[in-house]
Amino acid sequence: MKDTAHTAAFDVNDWIRQDQMPHFLCPGCGHGIALRALAWALHEQGIDKDRLAVVSGIGCSGRLSAHIDANTFHTTHGRPLTFATGLKLARPDLHVVVITGDGDCLAIGGNHLIHAARRNLDITCLMLNNEIYGMTGGQVSPTTAEGRYTSTTPMGNTEPTFDACALAAAAGAGFVGREVTMQVLALRDLIRQAVAHQGFSFVEVLSDCTEIYGRKNDLGASPEMMLAKKSAMRPFAYRNTVDVPFRPNHLRTGVIARGERPEYGAAYRAMAAGLRGEEGDA
Repeated sequence: MKDTAHTAAFDVNDWIRQDQMPHFLCPGCGHGIALRALAWALHEQGIDKDRLAVVSGIGCSGRLSAHIDANTFHTTHGRPLTFATGLKLARPDLHVVVITGDGDCLAIGGNHLIHAARRNLDITCLMLNNEIYGMTGGQVSPTTAEGRYTSTTPMGNTEPTFDACALAAAAGAGFVGREVTMQVLALRDLIRQAVAHQGFSFVEVLSDCTEIYGRKNDLGASPEMMLAKKSAMRPFAYRNTVDVPFRPNHLRTGVIARGERPEYGAAYRAMAAGLRGEEGDA
């Protein structure tokens, strides 16, 4: 059954649990922008909130599900994709969206991301990447840029960063994309394409953490961090307006990979129906 597209103008308050306000996010956190872009994309895609399930893990990103006025599931650290897999197989009629973070998804949950992409179950995964464990102590994460200071890298990070989109594409994700929070309209459109894709879709959202990451690395307030991040992704548009880019400028944005292959849930149900048919013929 297909949802009916909404014709009313988008109002983010229609998607937010008002009893959960004010929100818990620090001033300047990019996760709120990502939440708005997600709600906007779901609205434009015509998703019925009663048929929407949002699954999240632990961390700042994991708390976002509590603010969404839909069926929401706050799970254990690193495991939102596993819970979402079981939910989608049991309720294929639901639109299942996972909200996770760079630590939640790529460190403790890295193996689950690989196999979710490999199976190609119809789930949309949003990984909010702020390059740090913001909620649990400010530790280094798999995506922390080299040279950056965290509570566990007081002399600067010496580990190379993890390209989550390259991993998801290599593992078989049918749709892979990346965007920065400052590009709100582009981010909304990218999420909308991901939700519409029939199969596993992965969107990396480059967010910013001003209080834990920005202060320790002297990156300025949220506007400066966002502008630096955008200029790093699109240096041709901003030239030398930012002296120290927030990230390396080699990361692509927009749709990075797209392909069609059998969706796992449909293949599994077809196999089960065939087995039931064989039993009936016996």
